[in-house]
Amino acid sequence: MIQLCPCGSTLSYQNCCNRIHQDQQLAETAEQLMRSRYSAFTFGLIDFLYNSFHPQTRRFQKKSEIESWAKENNWQELEIIKSTTSTVEFKAYYIDLNGELHVHHEKSNFKQFNGIWYYYDGKLKA
Repeated sequence: MIQLCPCGSTLSYQNCCNRIHQDQQLAETAEQLMRSRYSAFTFGLIDFLYNSFHPQTRRFQKKSEIESWAKENNWQELEIIKSTTSTVEFKAYYIDLNGELHVHHEKSNFKQFNGIWYYYDGKLKA
């Protein structure tokens, strides 16, 4: 049975985000990296999430906090609102430990470093 990729593409996980999880430099666009980061949250791939932070901002991240955020929520769906060369506005739907549905609405900034896309930072949207 083919598992569809959690990022919302119509591709199988093997032919979509799994490739980027195995080799981050295969993300050709900011949106591809964003989608792979969402999928990494659904699968609890903490090392990928941590390593896909831009080297300039990575030191401000804590793996334990990333892991808590990823594993304490049941990730439901990713909706891409708008994507440009270096930004992605998205809504990530998730159910928390109390069974309540939430929406994480963010405009994320991505930067390339040595030809590889990284998540730089993001701003929550109301």
